[in-house]
Parts: sequence; C-alpha cells; structure tokens
Amino acid sequence: MTTPAEKTSIRQTSMRSHMCGDLRPSEISQTVSVCGWVAKRREHGDRLAFVDLRDHTGIIQCVIDNDVDVRSEYVVRITGVVRSRPQGTINSNIATGEVEIGDCVVEVLRSAEAPPFPVDARADDVDENVRLQYRYIDIRRERMQRNLRTRAKVNSAVRASMERQGFVEVETPMLVPSTPEGAREFLVPSRKEPGSFYALPQSPQLFKQLLMVAGIDRYYQIARCLRDEDLRADRQYEFMQLDAEMSFVNQDDVLEAIGEAVVCAAEAVTGVRPDPIERITWRQAMERFGVDKPDLRFGMELTELTSVFAGTEFKAFAGASSIKGIRVEAKAEEFGRNKLDALTDRAKKIGAKGLVWMKVAADGTLESPVVKFLSAAEQSAVITALQGAPGDLLLIVADEWEMTCEVLGQLRNDLGRPPVHQGPYRYVWVTEFPLFVGINKETGQPKPGHHPFCQPHPDDLHMFESDPMSVRSMAYDLVLNGWELGSGSIRIHEPDMQRRVFTALGISEEEANRKFGFFLKPFTYGAPPHGGFAFGLDRLVAILAGEDNIREVIAFPKTQSGQDPMTNAPTRAEPKQLEELGIRVLPPKA
Repeated sequence: MTTPAEKTSIRQTSMRSHMCGDLRPSEISQTVSVCGWVAKRREHGDRLAFVDLRDHTGIIQCVIDNDVDVRSEYVVRITGVVRSRPQGTINSNIATGEVEIGDCVVEVLRSAEAPPFPVDARADDVDENVRLQYRYIDIRRERMQRNLRTRAKVNSAVRASMERQGFVEVETPMLVPSTPEGAREFLVPSRKEPGSFYALPQSPQLFKQLLMVAGIDRYYQIARCLRDEDLRADRQYEFMQLDAEMSFVNQDDVLEAIGEAVVCAAEAVTGVRPDPIERITWRQAMERFGVDKPDLRFGMELTELTSVFAGTEFKAFAGASSIKGIRVEAKAEEFGRNKLDALTDRAKKIGAKGLVWMKVAADGTLESPVVKFLSAAEQSAVITALQGAPGDLLLIVADEWEMTCEVLGQLRNDLGRPPVHQGPYRYVWVTEFPLFVGINKETGQPKPGHHPFCQPHPDDLHMFESDPMSVRSMAYDLVLNGWELGSGSIRIHEPDMQRRVFTALGISEEEANRKFGFFLKPFTYGAPPHGGFAFGLDRLVAILAGEDNIREVIAFPKTQSGQDPMTNAPTRAEPKQLEELGIRVLPPKA
C-alpha cells in the first residue's frame, strides 16, 4: 500500500509539494505548498478566515488573512506551515482532520463564478440534466472522483491479469461493415463513395476471430462498442468492454481465463478476492430463478408444482403444461386486495393468463378465492412443496413452461431483489443457452440465440435438423447480482457446421457469401478451434462502485433520451456537410 509520503513524492510538481488529502501529523512544522479549489470559506473574526482547500485526494483546512479575496471554487495555491489543530477542533470525519496549514500565503491562480450546484454530496439531489450539463463541475465531487478512479483500477487490474495470462492487446477498427449481430447499428456515411456507409462496431466480434485465424492465439482489448439501442440504467449508446478470444480451447478454458480477470478487478477495488465463480446451466437458471440472468443474493426460488395438480379439478390448473410457484416469506399481511390486484395485473402484462395467490393463515390453512376448488390433499401438498409457514404469501402461475418461468422470475425480482450494488457480490456463469430462440416471423426460420457463428453443443448434433429448437449452444453469460456483465461462446471453425447453421437460419450460400464472405473466406485457410468472451466494464465498475446506474461511472455519458446536455449532441449537420456526403434529410413528420 502506498503511504502518504510516497504519494506526495509521486504527485509533487513545481507548483505543489503535497496533495491536500495527504497531510498528516508527520508533516507538522514543515512548510508546504498545496493547490486546488476552494471548497468552503468561513470567517473567523476580523483578521482570519478558514479556507477548506480541495483536490481529488481530499480537503485540508488553511488559516488565511481575512483580507484575501478567495471564494467558492477559486483555483488557488497556498503555501504555509503545517500545524496541529487547536484542541477541540479536530475533525475526525476527514483524513487530514488533525492538522491545518497556518501562516498562509495565497496565490489566486484563477477566479471562478459561483457553481450552479454545490460541489459536494448535496449535488446528488440536483436534476441529472443539470449535473450532466455541467459535468466538468460534477466530476470535481468526491463521489465522481471515486467512481472514475475505481474505473481506472478495474481497467488496470483487467489489463494486468490478461497480460499475465499471455493475452496480446490488439486494436481493431472503428469503421467496419454492417454486420447482423442483433442490435441496431450507428451508420457513418462515406464521403468518398456517396450512398455507401460504414458502421460503428457493435463489438470486435469478426475481427477478433480473424485474429485467431492469424495466429495471435490470445487476443484482448478494452474496446469501445456502439449500439443504437434505447438507453437505460445499464445501457449507453457507447460502452466499454473487455473483449477476448483464445485459440485451441474449450469452454472451461475461456471461463477460467475471463473469471480470473474479473476476480482480479474485484479484488483491486474491494481488497477481497471473490470466491470461485459458480456455474449453472440456462435450463437450471430458468427453472430456479425464472430468468437467464439470475440474482443469487436472495431466495424465493421457483418451485415445480405441476405434479401436485396432476389430477386437479380446478379449471385454471387442469391441463396446464407447467405450474410453478414462489413463496414470499412473511409478507401476507402487507398484501391487501389492492396490492394483490396490482400483482395480478403485473403478471398479465408480462404475458400470463392470470395469477393465483394464497395466504398461509395462523392455523396453517390457506386463504384464497381458489381454495374452494382445491382438494385438501392439494392444499396440503402446495404448502409442503413451497415450505409455506403462517404469514407467507404464495404465488402460483399455470401456463406454458417458458411463460411460468418468465412471469414468476419477474415477480421474484419485483418483490425480493435488492439494489444491484448492494452486497454480497454473487457472480455466476450461465451456460448451455439455446442455439435458436423463437421463429423469425418474416422467414419462418429459427433466430440465433447468440449469433450465427456460435458452436452447437456436441451432445445435441443428432437432432440439429429434426428438432433444432431443442439444440443447446456452447454459449455462456457472466452475471453479477442480476446484471448480465457479458457473453461469449465457443465459435464454429468448421465450414460444414457453419453451412448447417446457415441453412437452419434460412441463409443461402449466396447470401452468406454476400454478407459474411470477407469473414468466412479466411477460415478456408486454416482456422483453429477458438472461443471468446466480452463483458461490460461499465456495468462491473458501477456495481463495485456502489452505483445502480452506469452513467455515474462514465465521465461524459448521455441521458436516458440519448442527449448530451453539455455539448447539446446530437446536433444538425450543416447543409454543406450533407451535400458533400450526398445526403438529404427528410422533413420532420407532421
């Protein structure tokens, strides 16, 4: 660990001898120079004033002549002698609280207008658009300084881990051809070839696979990616990810290498090395948690009840292919009729036909409008299966398997999930995702669950043509506290297997060559077995920094509407620019 003295020597410049937050009793009697922004000025009689001077390391109290004109956010250099604070004035809330600087000479380096909001924790309550409009002031605050430095720690730890494991950092292009990776792209018009466009990369996917063909063996990059998708708490138009690819590997090799980088990043921030990352299959995640990005920090797992109602006479359950339930522990009294109706409406909005609720009474019996339709044996079996106790609320959905999982998974998160950054940190690998998900309404063909270059699970190849929707993939996601950090897969490297996947997707050989020829042609020159992964650094940093929105760990983010209040982007292009690009803008819709 770096000591204050060591930090000072590192940060010493021609204008300062120490950082504000580094001064301690060991510097008493030393003459020091510090630079920073005036955080606060307090008058102390006619002759003296106290100035709290701030830089990114913290605050130091300086005692100055009251005639010196320094105000909030002035940039100053103060030279003086470090001394003990008078008895009774020690501030235990800050690291420098035992000392102050006296006999001060003040040099105003730059005056400043009054800031639009307080440069302290009070700004957390300021409208976010205002904070982003003046982001350069917002970043001065301790919270934002801490977040961005946490981000730097994560990046540094990730790089060091990847390099220790023999990965080579390679930069890939930002202007690329449009590729069907599942997200809407940002297009960049070509001035040299009017009517033609580059795309900004959704990910370096194709290039990193070509680097495996090129013999790089282990590639990584902290890559900037861009997707024109609606913004939310865990998504921005542009984001940073650790991108990696490895040759001559299986799934275990990839998970081990990426897991090591993630664990090292977490340890660099928290000081504690996480336990080995556990693994579950996609099917297990859906059965237990109802979602493919499960939050393992709390219980309320889904329970299978289909066999309990195998012979039921209750029409809502009879004939249902899947019946599942969850137990909301000790919450029955909190849910009156209005809340229960709201839960039912929520279930229907997700897609369920309805929601059955039951309360376990003090005497161990069930209270519910549907109890009269259930036999005594069924009631007893439900309580036993869900481990119901007096005061519990039981929620049951009967539908197709996918729907029962989805509805109860969403209700589980609604009712029990803590804020994403709240401990403990529970990492989990989710493996064996479906190779295909749903049917393309336009073509009638399956849609890829990951992307068209994902290797099918070798144990399922016998039913690839006969039952493609049941085929698993060699794809995997990394999830932390219910947030998907990233995803990856073992790739197809054999032309015959790639053709089978394209055929299943309804992609002809002509179309494949037109869309992916530049990518597929190199594979004919010898492609090794390979796999890779990418995870979002913004999301990981947000959780480790104690934030529930990635905007708080990005220096200059966009608002949820995609605007940048500081630069006013996006802005309209000048007519001359559009003319050079051969572009005409449609008039606004009426």
